[in-house]
Amino acid sequence: MLSTSETSDRSPSAHVATPPAAAPPRAPLGFLGLACAVGVSTIYYNQPLLLEMGQTYGATVGHVGFVAVATQVGYAIGMLLFVPLGDVLERRALMMRMYGAVAVALLLVAIAPTLAWLIAGSVLIGLLASVTHIALPIAPDLVSHEQRGRAIGTVMTGLLLGILLARTFSGWVSRIHGWRWVFVVAAVMNAAFVPLLWRMMPKLPPKQNLRYPEAMRSLWTLWRTQPLLRESCVLGALVFASFSCFWTTVAFLLDSHYGLGPGVAGTFGVVGAAGALVAPFAGRLSDKHGSRWVVAVGMTLLALSYFLLWGEELLKMPTALHVAALFGGVVVLDGGAQMVQVANQTRIFGLVPGARSRLNTVYMTVYFSGAALGSALATVAWTHWRWNGVCGQALVLIAAAALWHWMGRKIGNDASRSRTSKSEVEEDFLEA
Repeated sequence: MLSTSETSDRSPSAHVATPPAAAPPRAPLGFLGLACAVGVSTIYYNQPLLLEMGQTYGATVGHVGFVAVATQVGYAIGMLLFVPLGDVLERRALMMRMYGAVAVALLLVAIAPTLAWLIAGSVLIGLLASVTHIALPIAPDLVSHEQRGRAIGTVMTGLLLGILLARTFSGWVSRIHGWRWVFVVAAVMNAAFVPLLWRMMPKLPPKQNLRYPEAMRSLWTLWRTQPLLRESCVLGALVFASFSCFWTTVAFLLDSHYGLGPGVAGTFGVVGAAGALVAPFAGRLSDKHGSRWVVAVGMTLLALSYFLLWGEELLKMPTALHVAALFGGVVVLDGGAQMVQVANQTRIFGLVPGARSRLNTVYMTVYFSGAALGSALATVAWTHWRWNGVCGQALVLIAAAALWHWMGRKIGNDASRSRTSKSEVEEDFLEA
């Protein structure tokens, strides 16, 4: 039986029945979190470095901002093309190949002779960094259904720390050796992670005997048959678009308003890392109260964060007070985004346990498409309206997410009443 109502977030009885399987391998959740951190960090190294890159190539802010967009577009495409392989191939070997390949892509960016080369290399980094979302769906396999939220929260802590500390790492390394060395060091880190995977991870065969074309066709089946998945995808995309508005343009703000460089922009990653601490807490709240409640709290925090971040322009704060509000706003921003993400993934991973990589493919492809859209819109907003435009746009995106969330309660309840038989769901997957 498969239910898309809120109770399906918490109840093991909502899962599709699957044949008895051997006990799952016990790879440590902490190591999976590290795997996610190493993978996802590669797509965020460029954000504090955009001004330096623009100076290298003589490019305007409007042009160099699309380096960040290119990376996120590549990431979304990579999740669509590569992440379904997690339900088709042995996952340890797949992850090792992809970490090795992303190391090569990072070196190509490090030697990029032109802005066009840099953008092309950034797309390639994004494509291969999607290995993060081959690792993430492993987490629920390692615990009982009742602990699904906690496990996802633990691994998501590593993922968010990778996102935030990547900016800190790149900002300060660039001050010592220049922006190109950031990507050289990152390439070495990813290459070194390949033998670590061999040592730390057990073999992880696929749960189903699928061919790649069948797995790809089933993505549409999942989208078509799972209203809760569709709701989570759109909600996640809107939230992450608003999140990306800040991180794409914060280096521009600090440079134009305060004359601060990429090192300080990267330091905001350390501040925001405090928000990562909310992930295990959010996972436990999802297990206890249901994901819909956690999503509502997370979006409230996101809205509050932008009123803090907008402080100087909106409330005419003194400069010193605005800088303090920026630091506080980053903590609240990252905590709110993390709560929404953990809650969304807790509920989608409970829908079809045998298709978790493909569920994650659908969700994260839409999610990072939202990030790319948010980065692109933020670059345009900054060019025309500066910080007022960026913060106003982010709040509009959060308002749209809140409306979608409110509508989703009725949509989810209607869907659960209309699709409650196990046979209906199984027929959908046989068609795929």
